[in-house]
Amino acid sequence: MNKNAGIFKRNGLLITFLLLMIVSLIGQAYTGYEEDQQERYEKHLALLTFGQYLASGHFLQATFENWESEFLQMGLYVVLTVFLYQQGSAESKSLDEPEDVDREPTAHENAPWPVKKGGIYLSVYKNSLSLAFLILFGVSFLIHAYGTMQQINEEEHKALTLMQTFMENRFWFESFQNWQSEFLSVAAIVFFSIFLRQKGSPESKRVDSAHSDTGK
Repeated sequence: MNKNAGIFKRNGLLITFLLLMIVSLIGQAYTGYEEDQQERYEKHLALLTFGQYLASGHFLQATFENWESEFLQMGLYVVLTVFLYQQGSAESKSLDEPEDVDREPTAHENAPWPVKKGGIYLSVYKNSLSLAFLILFGVSFLIHAYGTMQQINEEEHKALTLMQTFMENRFWFESFQNWQSEFLSVAAIVFFSIFLRQKGSPESKRVDSAHSDTGK
């Protein structure tokens, strides 16, 4: 690692995507607030302040139904790529050769502390990436349901509980419409990476790789 590299050189990918997310979230919050205020005016409902809107069902449902699908997509992708393969795809492990990620971890000077500690700490750490996405999915799923419950109760003058919300077609429609788009995007990158290339990207095979070559 180049210790003289600046903070953006070392973290540019993360910083860029976090900035894009923040800008998009601000845009969503502003336009969502304006839309919700218009709907409330037309339906003779009490208008909200911007702060109140950020805790409203309209904002929570719209935000976390998308977050839940992203975390589900990434979590499943991490888990399924452990044991499923796609010949020719840059997103798959090799069908024939052992991969470095499959070897058992060994403690060394620069190894993360759970590797050095061993035992239950290492067992959890070996699956920590998929566990993190599972937890984030579960939290987003529940907040999405809570936001939908708020919306239904206010718009339809009901008194649904969170558990009753899970029986509502509206909640599952919101979830499935996002899940299917995420699964499609993963299928697209798995398939297109067989035949198409992007020079310089770690998500692509080398430009001169054969279509049948599997892995990076």
